[in-house]
Amino acid sequence: MAEVTMETIKELRALTNAGMMDCKKALIETNGDMEEAIKVLRKKGQAIQVKRADKEAKEGLVATASCPCGAVALVEVNCETDFVAKTDGFKNFVAKAAEKAAAGEADVAAAMSEELSALVASTGENMKITRTARYTLQGTGKIEAYIHMGGKIGVLVEVGCTKEETVAKPEFAEFARDIALQVAALAPRWLDDSEIPADIVESEKALYLQQLEADPKNANKPEKIKEGIISGKFRKFAAENCLVDQEFVKISKTSIKQHAANVGKALGDTLTIRRYTRFQLGQH
Repeated sequence: MAEVTMETIKELRALTNAGMMDCKKALIETNGDMEEAIKVLRKKGQAIQVKRADKEAKEGLVATASCPCGAVALVEVNCETDFVAKTDGFKNFVAKAAEKAAAGEADVAAAMSEELSALVASTGENMKITRTARYTLQGTGKIEAYIHMGGKIGVLVEVGCTKEETVAKPEFAEFARDIALQVAALAPRWLDDSEIPADIVESEKALYLQQLEADPKNANKPEKIKEGIISGKFRKFAAENCLVDQEFVKISKTSIKQHAANVGKALGDTLTIRRYTRFQLGQH
């Protein structure tokens, strides 16, 4: 039997991030065999995950990373408590998950399953890599990543232009940053009204019609008048929920679409918002 010393316990802890007592017990159980002790700790982590699978894991962190290829990724990793979310071990795990996603790992959760089990074993909490997103440029432009509220909200935005020289201009970088801030703050549901699902369009308009008919002042109005009122209400709905139609938070009475046109005109280019992704912790 190999001797279980403080040095071997510390070595195992460094490899697995498990607690000192857990490392000592694993080494004693495996007669000091380091590789077998690591397996024991991983099994413990997996057992905790199964045992606590019904426990809500809505705390955690959203993080971003980029890779030399130009891709940018966003990940959400959940745990049970804010206390664990603030530990260095958890933060380092999330950062590594973001790096793997940026590098193009197809299944980050599977690739990091052993490390996740070790972290679960050391904390005793249910954890999971909940979702990932990865952007690569789809033309001339810029991908902007933004983390808000200390990792509670994360955003990826891809903005486009038609001229290469525009990309290097500070006004374009500011525009991209402002759009990311807008998405973080106002949480648009869609990019524009073409993305609103047909069933939602129908249900919203049906609701407006019910409201009209329930109001004695409007119930007997001509159908064309009703249609106009319903269209106006729907435009307001779109302005609240579609990014390009939302009011720009920095300039009142100016939509994001108008702001893009104004900045584009100043730069002598045409600016577009191609896509965005927003992760809010615990809201999937």
